[in-house]
Amino acid sequence: MLTFAFPLRRIHLYCHLPTASSLLADPLQQQNQRFATMSSGFPLGIDKVFLSSCKEVSKTLSLGSPAVFANATLVSVSPTAYDFDKLSLDEDKEAIISAVARLSVFYARAAYDFYGTPSGALCVYKNGDAWPVRTGPESQRIIREARGVHGGSLDIDRPLAFAEAGKKTFSPLLIWIGVELESLTYELANTAADAVTFLLTEAGFSGFEIGFRESVVTRSVAGPKMLSFDPFTDSVPEFRKPFTPALGLSIAPLKTPHFEGTGALYFRESKDSNRVLLLTCAHVVRPPLAHPRNTVLDRKTKRHPREQVIALGNSGYTNTLKSMMGAIGDLDHSIRDWQYVPDRLSEPKEGEPENITEKRDEYLALVKKARKRISEINKFHSETVKQWTIPDQRIIGEVLHVESVDLNVAPHGFTSNWAIIELYDDKFDWDTFVGNKVYVGGNLSSLDYGKLMFPRPQDQADYKYPEDGLLQAFGVVQADEIQNPKHLDANGEHCLLVVKNGLMTGTTTGRVMGMESFTRVYDEYGIEGTSMEIAVLPYGSMNGPFSAPGDSGSIVLDRNGRILGMVTGGAGAAYRNDVTYLTPYWWIEEEIKKHFPNSFLYEVIKKAVE
Repeated sequence: MLTFAFPLRRIHLYCHLPTASSLLADPLQQQNQRFATMSSGFPLGIDKVFLSSCKEVSKTLSLGSPAVFANATLVSVSPTAYDFDKLSLDEDKEAIISAVARLSVFYARAAYDFYGTPSGALCVYKNGDAWPVRTGPESQRIIREARGVHGGSLDIDRPLAFAEAGKKTFSPLLIWIGVELESLTYELANTAADAVTFLLTEAGFSGFEIGFRESVVTRSVAGPKMLSFDPFTDSVPEFRKPFTPALGLSIAPLKTPHFEGTGALYFRESKDSNRVLLLTCAHVVRPPLAHPRNTVLDRKTKRHPREQVIALGNSGYTNTLKSMMGAIGDLDHSIRDWQYVPDRLSEPKEGEPENITEKRDEYLALVKKARKRISEINKFHSETVKQWTIPDQRIIGEVLHVESVDLNVAPHGFTSNWAIIELYDDKFDWDTFVGNKVYVGGNLSSLDYGKLMFPRPQDQADYKYPEDGLLQAFGVVQADEIQNPKHLDANGEHCLLVVKNGLMTGTTTGRVMGMESFTRVYDEYGIEGTSMEIAVLPYGSMNGPFSAPGDSGSIVLDRNGRILGMVTGGAGAAYRNDVTYLTPYWWIEEEIKKHFPNSFLYEVIKKAVE
């Protein structure tokens, strides 16, 4: 299929090669329901083959094997020697009067060529011979009908020709290209038509015309809304969280879902706008391998094709399914162990010692709880497979603005690497939206989190675990405190303790080294140099790395919820970062204001008291 993007610099053919995954087994889709039975002889109500797969996944996860990444292949076809640089855009060449008058100044048949179409489409430009029109002072426009064309050798999307209403087709095959309102000048359309004609003629095709029409694309987004997130009441919050807008949201470009990252913070565009925006890294939404030119993108002008973004890329989605399956496998193993105790104690006997009765009841309760847990996870897994498997079902928005990646940006010498995503309103349940809250649960219990982040007795006196494990982002850590932190660790040394939630490592804690100069390398862009970064180390040798590839875009908060910075990279051996690099948020906010001067952080949302 030919894909045309305007303003036209290159024409590409994109080919996504799907991959199969054995992880998408859905027990509700099996024709023959085969129920597994646990050691105690009670049916689990779960497909036997699926349970067997869960056990294997459980073994794999317990051995710490690397995550499985699904693959997609992007095939790019280079353009011919045609001079595409002629396709420059001069916005001052057209005065906007009205749609018809504006276009007719340059193309006299703007209101005639496609007259009669349901939308009354206006023609920006059409090459080839002029189509017939009625003449005379009282002549009416000819009502046209678009007709499908079948059996041609030119394989394009929706080939058609035009006819006078109720009569035979009169036009040759038309490549009918829709562009957004006021986005394409006559001169550019003329040059683009020549370019497309040149390419197709070089490929051996003939007997066609090129026509550009102004049209508004009505956005229809498939798939469910992002789920609500309430760790206090949700039955399986740790598995539900990746499908919710809680910060730490896994994202990826729709066209290249194997390049993945994390959403940082939610913004409102202005007090007068309903648009909600999401901050992330530039290299997350425009991966260097897919966008090697490293240019600025600003879709506020609507002159670029949509670059849509999905929740959960290939590995994010696959790993989420694996985590559910692994949990089911672990619980099944635990059931066998726990059931051994009541089996050994045999049936209850009158007059048996009280401690024997209590032990039997204790382990039977564990078995019952595990069975219920398996049922809940299995149900959510089935719902996930049916509603979220296809990437198109996970589209949540489109790229609105991308800054080019740059090092040592004056005057502070920071790294510029940020982008803004416009979220689709109908993909979110705004009544349950939690806003800028980072989930600090998952990897850490409430007790562990308190001991790590508030290690001193005087700190713990007024400490309260964030409600439902959701830490509200509020306020900003300024430059002076980054260099001169006020927190004290367990040894009484000054430090700044921080937390983040990201795609690959989930909730992790760290301690800030300060502002340092580091060498950054972006091989794909041919960029190498030094930049000032906030450096973060893991907090404690037993807690693992603070970040890993895939966590780029994660927002980092101090223990009180103040915003420190956004993860842009890290350094270490293999896929384990010893040091994580952040760009200070106070500076990112200044840069955002240059393009979105009236934007502000999404308002603090307080949980309603029932």
